[in-house]
Amino acid sequence: MTDAHETTPASVWRNPIHFLAFGFGSGAIRPAPGTWGTLAALPFVLVWQQLPVAGYGLVIVLSTLLGIWLCHRTAADLGVHDHGGIVWDEFVGLWIALWLAPTGWLWLLAGFALFRLFDIWKPWPIRWIDRQVGGGFGIMLDDIIAGFMALLVLLLAETLLAMV
Repeated sequence: MTDAHETTPASVWRNPIHFLAFGFGSGAIRPAPGTWGTLAALPFVLVWQQLPVAGYGLVIVLSTLLGIWLCHRTAADLGVHDHGGIVWDEFVGLWIALWLAPTGWLWLLAGFALFRLFDIWKPWPIRWIDRQVGGGFGIMLDDIIAGFMALLVLLLAETLLAMV
């Protein structure tokens, strides 16, 4: 018997809201839909990094607000609080992780790895938020915090490397 968190509902391919919440379909890839969703978000970073810092920040704010609605609506439609295939939160989390980070492939890979580490490991307060905060806001919030944690580590690494 497959779990509702494992199966991809057919609505992902016909409902544009579900398609976006599933990261343009990347959340339907198994195993590890969160990792696939994060990978699908990576090319967007190359575009966002061409924007001024405030422009990239605006993309994050607007994507977060859209994500709260997308994730809430999709979870409600599917009847599953945080379906494993809903990966818009991973998109925004990665975008946050790389917002103020230096550019370059090494930094992209480090940001990707750090974001996935914090998203999977869920250190405090991420685990608490993941368990306590519901709805689209809850789906988004733990990844937002994981993104900021990854960003802080990247900025710290940049600062330490500049001292060497």
